[in-house]
Amino acid sequence: MGRSWFLPILVAGIAALGVAMLGGTITDLGPWYQSLAKPDWTPPGYVFPIAWTAIFALAALAAVSAWLSAPNANARTTTIGLFALNGFLNILWSLLFFRSQRPDWAFAELVALWLSVLVLILYCGRFSRLSALALVPYLIWVSIAGALNWNIVQLNGPF
Repeated sequence: MGRSWFLPILVAGIAALGVAMLGGTITDLGPWYQSLAKPDWTPPGYVFPIAWTAIFALAALAAVSAWLSAPNANARTTTIGLFALNGFLNILWSLLFFRSQRPDWAFAELVALWLSVLVLILYCGRFSRLSALALVPYLIWVSIAGALNWNIVQLNGPF
């Protein structure tokens, strides 16, 4: 791994850690969340931090791979913009679900989050197969989160 990898890895790592930490501080698993009816298939609580840690690590890897493989400055700028949008949408979901206590609004926003992951896979996959593959678990996890979010809305609404 040459010096050309150092700065992108550092920036992607700090960005992923920042999104994860901000999302984690917004997430409140207190009385309101505990009182929600959840489907029987809800993953145990310890699965979430493990899954998100792996997903953020893979997203950082995907960002570095896509950035280094991008054919030109415009593609690199677009890549950074798409990852930044995705990070914003990730944090926004936590704000809507946990802080605003609006799983219904969070579900609508989750559709945009899911689409942003799909766009990242399709866009970055044009020049980095590794990037696209590293983002597939993220798309799967957001799909599971979407199904869970939808079920919570159905079991507890209206909000």
